[in-house]
Amino acid sequence: MAAEDKYRSFLQDEPGQKIQWRHGGPPTYDSVNELFEEGRTKEWPKGSLEETVQNAIKSWEMELSHKTRLQDFKTINPDKFKLIVNGKEGLPAEETLAVGSYNALLKSSLPGEFQFYKAEEESFESSHEAFRSAFPRGFAWEVLNVYSGPPLITFKFRHWGFFEGPFKGHAHTGEKVEFYGLGTLKVDESLRAEDVEIYYDPAELFGGLLKGSPISESEKEDSNSTATTQGCPFSKKI
Repeated sequence: MAAEDKYRSFLQDEPGQKIQWRHGGPPTYDSVNELFEEGRTKEWPKGSLEETVQNAIKSWEMELSHKTRLQDFKTINPDKFKLIVNGKEGLPAEETLAVGSYNALLKSSLPGEFQFYKAEEESFESSHEAFRSAFPRGFAWEVLNVYSGPPLITFKFRHWGFFEGPFKGHAHTGEKVEFYGLGTLKVDESLRAEDVEIYYDPAELFGGLLKGSPISESEKEDSNSTATTQGCPFSKKI
């Protein structure tokens, strides 16, 4: 059984329940928790609304990335759930689970030649591997402010990591990459998410990731070999 995580709930099977985990077992978050604690700008009081919202979203992201069946989710209402990003059409729960959090958040309506990242060409696995490679210590996330409480929670957030591995043919720079955004979270009486609406500028993220110099084919092979031997399929990003 996985050790309890102080920022995420629902990491263990409940009595009589057998969760289907994407990688065979619950993930561990030791590395990204360390990154989060070293780099956060806010430390919210235990039990505060801000801490509750922050941990709820971390738990939702964990389930989305590591559980393969909606029936195992505890953080959302699967019958009503929609993820809306930058005003685009909302994705229902099944589609969000199928494409993965990165593809859902990074899908763009721009013409292909202007896209920083082509979500339609990425699978769940390839998208997660791309960002796991770029941010080997994880991609930390924090709540900066909460402006309203349930049932419609409004918040500001920050996402950051250190670009210490290759990304899409670009060498790492070692620099901190971060972006900010706003979100709303509509919850039911059990605090399960029904609508998650996120607004942010993807250029803030990709401006840092595309600064690295292009990698040669031989360097790509070396990077892929390193990622294969060192990557941990049980770790996740926020």
